[in-house]
Amino acid sequence: MRIGVQIPEFTTPGGPARLGADLAAVARTADDAGFGFIAVMDHFFQIGVIGPPEREMLEAYTTLGYVAGLTSRAELLTLVTGTVYRYPGVLAKIVTTLDVVSGGRAWLGIGGAWNEEESRGLGIPFPSVAERFERLEETLQICLRMWRGDETPYQGKHFQLERPLNSPQALAKPHPPILIGGGGERKTLRFVAKYAQACNLFPSPDLARKLDVLRAHCDAEGRDYDEIVKTCYFIFDPGERGEKTGEMVDQLGQLAEMGFEVAIGAVANVWDVRPLEIIGSEVIPQVAGL
Repeated sequence: MRIGVQIPEFTTPGGPARLGADLAAVARTADDAGFGFIAVMDHFFQIGVIGPPEREMLEAYTTLGYVAGLTSRAELLTLVTGTVYRYPGVLAKIVTTLDVVSGGRAWLGIGGAWNEEESRGLGIPFPSVAERFERLEETLQICLRMWRGDETPYQGKHFQLERPLNSPQALAKPHPPILIGGGGERKTLRFVAKYAQACNLFPSPDLARKLDVLRAHCDAEGRDYDEIVKTCYFIFDPGERGEKTGEMVDQLGQLAEMGFEVAIGAVANVWDVRPLEIIGSEVIPQVAGL
C-alpha cells in the first residue's frame, strides 16, 4: 500500500507571510519521508467541514506547480478538481504542464463538483447535477483526446474544440493517470470503469459494496477491474510521539485486505512536519508490502 498526504487547509501558525516557506517544509518532508502522493483540494473557499469560507485557501494548480519544484519523487494531484472550474482544454493543458515540469509526476484528479457557494461567489456557472456530470464526461473525453495527440475537432453538447492541440505532450505514458473522486454508483463509478485509472472513495460502512458496484461497471465496460487503482481517503494521526501508529497500521491493513492500494488524506498537525516524519519511519515501511 502507498501513502499520500492531502493538504486541505492553509491556515498556518506563521500566517500568509510564512505560508510559502511552511508549505515548502511540508512538501520536502513528505517527499523525503517516502509519501507516494502529495495532493491539495481544488477549492477557492475553505469548505465547511474544516472551517469558514474566509479561511486561507490557495489555488490548487499554482500550489502544485510550486510543490513540483520542491520535490522529486511524490506524484502530484488535486483531490479533486471540480469539473466546472476550468474549461476542459485548459485543464488538459494545466495538468500537462504540471506533468512536464514535475518530470512526469502529475495525475488528473477530478469529480462532478459540489460547492455551489464558491462557484456562485466567484461567478463560476454551477448547473444542475445532471449537467455537471455531462460536462464531466465531456471533460474526460477531451483530456484523453488531447493526450493521445488527436487534434480533430471535438463536438460535444457543452464543449466544442476546433483544434485540441496539446504541445508539449505529457511525459507520463500513455498519459497522466486519471483519478475520479466520489462513490456515486450510477455515474461516478461507471465513469471510473470507462475512463479512469483510479477511484477515490471515502471510508464508510458500504465501502465493500462500492467496490462491488465498480466491479460490475468494469464487467459491463469490458474493463479489467484489477487495472484500476483503488484509493481511499484516510485521516493520519500518528500522535505526538507516534503512539497511534500501530492502530493506523491495523486500519490500513484492513483497507488493503479490501483491495485498496493507496490511502491518501490529511495528516494531523501537518505544519509541524514531525507527524510526516513519524509516518515515514513507522508506518510507510510497515504497509509497503500490504
